[in-house]
Amino acid sequence: MLRLSMILIATTFSGIAILFGTQRNQNEFFVQPLNQGGAAPGMTGAPGESNCTQCHSGAVQNGTTENVLVISQGGNPVNSYTPGQQYNVNLSMASNPVKRGFQATALNSSNLMAGSFAGVSSNTSINGGAKKYANHTSSSNTAANAASWNWTWTAPAAGTGNVTFYVATNKTNNNNNDNGDMIYLSQYTITEASNAIEEESSNHGFLLLSTKPNHWVIKLYDAEQSIKNIEIVDGLGKRVFTQSQANQKDDKSIELPVPALNSGIYFISFSSSQGRMQKKINIQ
Repeated sequence: MLRLSMILIATTFSGIAILFGTQRNQNEFFVQPLNQGGAAPGMTGAPGESNCTQCHSGAVQNGTTENVLVISQGGNPVNSYTPGQQYNVNLSMASNPVKRGFQATALNSSNLMAGSFAGVSSNTSINGGAKKYANHTSSSNTAANAASWNWTWTAPAAGTGNVTFYVATNKTNNNNNDNGDMIYLSQYTITEASNAIEEESSNHGFLLLSTKPNHWVIKLYDAEQSIKNIEIVDGLGKRVFTQSQANQKDDKSIELPVPALNSGIYFISFSSSQGRMQKKINIQ
């Protein structure tokens, strides 16, 4: 008898999804999971969006404790971002299910994409149009292959304000179908770091300004001063920036490519024609 292969067709709210069946015996067919390599855009539960229950007949749960999202830079977790800087985003599930999936996006207060995403090969993929979405892949949807998901977020431009990450995870029951799964929705807000710098009140012969992210400008009271051996240390005495010579932009200002710094007390010092100069600053 000629045995024919079968194609199963499932109707979803977004249109027609074609599922290819694999025969296990003469009378039974096994349906491949619909989104092994990531969901269609717009399934994070963000304002105006759907969630994973569009394709999975599971129940929506509060994911505040289940979804563990950490944004970090240089291995250090952060709760504020510097515009234009790159950050690592790590997402894990507290219950560590055998089979799972996720989708996440980052939006500003107008629910527009805030910054940009870049995936990690075999671990996360990025899809979408004006809004970008990070997703699991077909090789990172099991606990055995990936303990967590990672992708890169480049923070948006200055003035964007708070950014909210919307996350949807799928804790599947691993029954090789799309029913009985648990969908966890959560959101995380990260603030825009302030570049305001408060100086101690005494006059030290120069004014320190921050004109744009990661660039400080020294405004000199005496245009004839020469500056060298610039150093910035934190409140614990750890050096966070050093530069031997200063490139003077004009007769009164010098721009420094200072790296992104967390809030706190810092001390900037340098040698000048008037001797060693130092000033305490407070980054808020």
